Amino acid sequence: MQELMPTDRPLPSGPLAGVRVIDLGTMFAGPFAASLMADFGADVLKVELPKVGDSNRGMAPVIKGVPGPWTILSRNKRSISLDIRKPKGKDILKRLVAGTDVVVENFRPDTLEGWGLGYDVLKAVNPKLIMVRISGYGQTGPYSHKAGFGTPATAFSGFTYLQGYPDRPPLSPPLAMADYVTGIFGAMAGAMALYHLRASEGQEGQQVDVALYETVFRILEQLVAEYDLTGKVRERAGHISQGAAPAGAFECGDGKWVIMVTSTDRTFNRLTEVMGRKDLLSDPRFDSGPHRSANREDITQIVQDWFHQHPMDWIMKTLDDNGVPVSPIHSIADIFEDPQYKARENLVQVEHPVLGRVTMPGIIPKFSSTPGAIRWPGPATIGQHNDEVYLGELGFTQEELEALKAEDVI
Repeated sequence: MQELMPTDRPLPSGPLAGVRVIDLGTMFAGPFAASLMADFGADVLKVELPKVGDSNRGMAPVIKGVPGPWTILSRNKRSISLDIRKPKGKDILKRLVAGTDVVVENFRPDTLEGWGLGYDVLKAVNPKLIMVRISGYGQTGPYSHKAGFGTPATAFSGFTYLQGYPDRPPLSPPLAMADYVTGIFGAMAGAMALYHLRASEGQEGQQVDVALYETVFRILEQLVAEYDLTGKVRERAGHISQGAAPAGAFECGDGKWVIMVTSTDRTFNRLTEVMGRKDLLSDPRFDSGPHRSANREDITQIVQDWFHQHPMDWIMKTLDDNGVPVSPIHSIADIFEDPQYKARENLVQVEHPVLGRVTMPGIIPKFSSTPGAIRWPGPATIGQHNDEVYLGELGFTQEELEALKAEDVI
C-alpha cells in the first residue's frame, strides 16, 4: 500500500494545475465533482457555513471528532467558512469568483438566484466563469424543484426497478451511486467547458446543467434500445444480465462465491471445455446466446452443479487460465489484501493531523505525464484556511477578519 507522508503543502500538479474551483456543494455529488478536479491539480476552495460546516462532516464513522468520509471527499481542498446568504458574505464570494475558473454547486434550482447569486450575477463579475450546476432533476422541467437526493433519483432513472428478484421488492443500491456517478459527469463537464473556453479563445464562460437521474439513465442505454425496438420492459431477474447466460453469482464447493459471465459464444465455448461438457454446444437449448437466455434456469443449474464440485481457488485459476471472465466477490476486507489493488496503488495511506495514517482510494485515472496526487486529507476544521485566503489572497486586515467572525459571516 502506497504511503503518502506529510509535506509542507505541496504545490498542485496535474492536468488541472492553475485552475481555481469554488466548491459550494454539500454532501456528495457537487463535492465529489470538485474532489476529482482537486485530485488532478485544481486549487479547490471548499466553502462551508460558519460553525456548521458541510453536511458530510456528520457522516459516520466519526473517530476522535473527525468524520472518516470527509477526509477522503475533501482531500486536496482548502476550507474557508463563509455565509453566502448574508450581504457581506455575498460580496466576499463575488471577490473570490473574480479570480475563479469554475464554481460547482448542488443546491435545489433557484436557490442561488434567491440569494442574489445566480449565474448572471456571478458572470457579471467574471465573464469567463464556468458554473457546474448539479440537482436532482435538472434546472428545467416540471420536476426541477423537487428535493434532489440520490436514492429517489436512482429510482426515477429506471435503475432501481431492475434490482432484485421478481418475487421480491426492488432493491435500492446500498450506496450513494447516483451522487458519485453524477460527480464524475460534473467533473468531466467542468473540464470540457474549460477546454472549450481556452481552445476557442472564448471570452465567455457557460453554465453546465447536470441532473442526478440523468447520469444514471445515461448508462441504461441497452434498456432504451430494447424497449424502443421491441417494446419489451426488462424486469427484475436476479441475474447479472438478462442478455447473457450463464451469468451471475455461483457458489463454489467450499462455500465461497464468485461472479462469472459468458456473454459471448466464445466465452461459453471456453467454459464448456473446462467443464468437459462440449455436448452443451449442440444442445438446441444452449447453442446460441438467445437460446441460452431463453433457457437461463436450465443452463444456470448445470453450471452451478459443476461449481459445487470444486473449491474457489481451483475454479479461479482454471477459468482465468482458459479466458472465462470470473471474479471473486470481494468484501472490503478482501480488497485491502488483494495484490491487484496493491499493485495499482488503489489504496494509499495519507497522514492526518488527528487520526494519523488514514487509508483512502488512490488516484484514477492514471496519467503518464501529468499524474494527479493526494496532497493532504480533508481539512480537519471548518475554515482551516481562512487566514490563508482572506488575509493572504483577498487582502483583508486582521481587524476586518475579526469583525466578520463576530458577525458570523465567516
